[in-house]
Amino acid sequence: MEPLHLTGEDFAKRQFDFLIVGGGTAGLAVAARLSEHSQFHVGVLEAGTLSSGDSDVDAPGLAGRALGGALDWGFKTTPQTALRDRTVPYARGKVLGGSSALNYMTWNRAARQDYDDWRDLGNPGWGWDDLLPFFKKSETFHPPSEAAQKATRVALHDGMVGHDGPVQVSYPGEFTASHKLWHETLNSVGIASNDNHLAGNNTGCWTSVVSVDPKNATRSYATTAYYRSIASRPNLSVLTGAEVREVLLVRGSDAAEWRAEGVRFVYNGAEYSVSASREVIISAGSVQSPQILELSGIGGSAVLSVAGISVKVDNPNVGENLQDHLTTTLVFEVDPDLPNPDDLRVDSTLAAARDEYALTQTGPLAILPVSIAYVPVAQFIPPSALRTLLSQIPPSLPKEDPAAERTNLLSQRFTAHADTLGHVEFVFDLGNWGVDAPTEPGKKYASMLQILQYPFSRGSIHIQPSTTPNGPPTLAINPQYFSGPGGAIDLAVALHAHRLAEKICATPPLSGIIRAQVWPPPSQTDEDKDEEDEALRTWLRRVVTTDWHPVGTCAMGGRMGRRAGVVDERLRVYGVKGLRVVDASVMPLQVSAHLQATVYAIAEKGARMVLEDWGVL
Repeated sequence: MEPLHLTGEDFAKRQFDFLIVGGGTAGLAVAARLSEHSQFHVGVLEAGTLSSGDSDVDAPGLAGRALGGALDWGFKTTPQTALRDRTVPYARGKVLGGSSALNYMTWNRAARQDYDDWRDLGNPGWGWDDLLPFFKKSETFHPPSEAAQKATRVALHDGMVGHDGPVQVSYPGEFTASHKLWHETLNSVGIASNDNHLAGNNTGCWTSVVSVDPKNATRSYATTAYYRSIASRPNLSVLTGAEVREVLLVRGSDAAEWRAEGVRFVYNGAEYSVSASREVIISAGSVQSPQILELSGIGGSAVLSVAGISVKVDNPNVGENLQDHLTTTLVFEVDPDLPNPDDLRVDSTLAAARDEYALTQTGPLAILPVSIAYVPVAQFIPPSALRTLLSQIPPSLPKEDPAAERTNLLSQRFTAHADTLGHVEFVFDLGNWGVDAPTEPGKKYASMLQILQYPFSRGSIHIQPSTTPNGPPTLAINPQYFSGPGGAIDLAVALHAHRLAEKICATPPLSGIIRAQVWPPPSQTDEDKDEEDEALRTWLRRVVTTDWHPVGTCAMGGRMGRRAGVVDERLRVYGVKGLRVVDASVMPLQVSAHLQATVYAIAEKGARMVLEDWGVL
């Protein structure tokens, strides 16, 4: 891969057919596919830098270390009312490759029903069967080695995976001691193993596939997958360190409609403008795609006027409909003789692990958490409690309400599909991942994450007036965790999921390595249940955080069109010609999966749509 050597002035002078705002997970995939056609000149603007040789990015066993550092935007939420005004860190990748450079490399797909719901909202072409070819197109699946097949339960995923796509996906070559106990333990509590979790049904427990290239045991992400091999294409230009301030809009032939003609960006403190003769494509993610639209005058008039932005396209849906996966973590003391990722916090242990990894691509730096289960609510909430919970679901909205169909489909996930969808994800791994969890020297820990997949809580991301005189508008990220009409349902599901997490960790053979539950203190069944539940709710509010899976802030409008969304089913922004959004923000409803595989599929499909609309395919 050639070094990036463009300056802002060089980039601004070039003539582009397509400009892509954001060189992240989706943006680089779109750029790669468009630039396959030599008649098109494609430009990419990325605010972050190129990561090269950074082990915190490349080495699987160091996943998470880059969060909060120089490659992270370092966002925080607004104070969350239901969390006692606590703010939550909101990591987003500020690096070429975006958040695909910072995530934990989990590679999975949601339930067939989740994608079919997108289609059923009136977005033709977005069901499971429509998306499956694009999932496959993005990936090269490497079958598990004989050693992996002997070590744990893995799958070949026959017929459901791609074999010649850019992203390299595989099973790890090594597993933690706890993972070897995972399947038997989950089976013992009635959760069956799923031998093809990529086939549209992800319920049950499984060993996760990860986005790791098995040839060198390194992270496979947007930069290495979609950009590295094509960096020298003469019709592709990528400028890093460039922060886009707005999309430049001019009046179209119809006075009521605008047309995107380019963008304004800042590079090394200087401002530049660059044009696009065909389209501007925003791929800045669920946090910054709505930000860029609002800075460009596309958004709700109330938000824009307060921020001092002239309204060009009044669409109050921009930045709304934020849905995120809510995560809480139980922490357990475990057998101190087991190798533990927390050992890498000791310099000498980390140095030895680095030496082993450099020499053989094995050892602690080649291992990732892969003990995963997705469990339906009907499987862990007692029938009477589930009936009570479902009675709290907000009643169906009238058909004329723009949010009616989305809300009603979400409700059906808890009624018609209470026993067939994975409402909560459980992840177990050695190491202490807990928020504020107490630790003691000489002890070792393990963590059980329980992650709500279908939250009723709805939030927003909007620009707001600058906190400094004459400064640019700032960003208000407000997920509204455990808030709103369905917030109590989210909290109740989290409470019941917590009980299942405790049960799993008290079940052999996993319980054999666990010495004690330390965070929160274990449930005391002889105490008053109401008092105990209230204490647990207090703890959940204290520790709940994001799983870094925000979606929906530039959602497809479906049948309701601009009344309910920001883009149409071809990802074109309502009211503006030559402007699309291609990233996780277009998802109208959250899905039961880690997002990266879905985002790549959206990018592959989005790029195909662009090429079709310009008569290439």
